[in-house]
Amino acid sequence: MPLPVNLQDVVAEMDALSDEHTAYINRKTGELITITDEEARLAEDSESEDDLPDWQAELLPKVREVLDSPDFIPLPDRFEIDEWTIMRHFAEAQPNPEHREDLLSAIRGRGAFRMFKSLLPRLNLREEWFRFRAEAFEQIASDFLEVNGVPYTPATTPAE
Repeated sequence: MPLPVNLQDVVAEMDALSDEHTAYINRKTGELITITDEEARLAEDSESEDDLPDWQAELLPKVREVLDSPDFIPLPDRFEIDEWTIMRHFAEAQPNPEHREDLLSAIRGRGAFRMFKSLLPRLNLREEWFRFRAEAFEQIASDFLEVNGVPYTPATTPAE
């Protein structure tokens, strides 16, 4: 029987990802592990293992286990999360038409993330954005866990 994972732990792993990292979850134990692209390459190339520092060589068996085991599945990556769409949904949800238009304009073209994030404090929407984004990440994580049959404990909100 799988152990329930903490939804916040899964969200934190997803939020910390970059293009060079992949996070995995073990469906049976709930263990979360993040592997770099370099670690994955090294695990596949056993010839270079002798030249590695001890700390890196010690990590390779775990990396191989994650990559070879059907129990480990990758968490949604940056492409599956699609933060631009989350920003668009946030902009479209704004009740103030001027704020809505300003935010939608900010996410068009080059520098969309930077423009959007620099506009938030001026519109006094920074905290609202962080709540909206956190809820979107929680929904993505919970949908992923449900689809893959991984039980989880819901996110808890701090007492106000």
